[in-house]
Amino acid sequence: MPQPLHTVHISPRNRLGRILWGLVNALCFRYTPRTAHAWRAWVLARFGAQMGRRCHVYAGARIWAPWNLTCEDDAAIADGAEIYNLAPVHLGVHSVVSQGAFLCTATHDMHDPAFPLQAASIRVERRGWVAARAVVMPGVTVGEGAVLGLAALATHDLPPWGVYAGVPARPVGVRRSH
Repeated sequence: MPQPLHTVHISPRNRLGRILWGLVNALCFRYTPRTAHAWRAWVLARFGAQMGRRCHVYAGARIWAPWNLTCEDDAAIADGAEIYNLAPVHLGVHSVVSQGAFLCTATHDMHDPAFPLQAASIRVERRGWVAARAVVMPGVTVGEGAVLGLAALATHDLPPWGVYAGVPARPVGVRRSH
């Protein structure tokens, strides 16, 4: 079951952080050599990201708020992946977020006329894989070793070591554990 949403208020400090991150991202992150993973991890850590050893964050990855990102050892975020993290995003050991994937921690309360911003954290557990162009909704956990297939949509937690496909994602197989 996904985590419940909570209302988000973006503070002036958060806005300033986003402006500074945008500048540093443009100057020191986006146009770095493909192999400069350690440099990009260091830059993210300067903005509050918790970065494990040997993380591979590619220059074309888009991270909204580094201070809401935790990557354990050997986690990877590919070019074109987008982490829209108004709430925390946690990537476990050896987890992968592939090209064009979208981890979206926020939405709006469509039932409230004020349309307030709401958010809930996302977790991709150890050896979890969010495949190319797949989308993970707010509050969802991709279980240990689970695979969210190409262009699938995770609206609910994905149990460990399953393979999920479709919109919304449904179980289509089992992945062998390592």
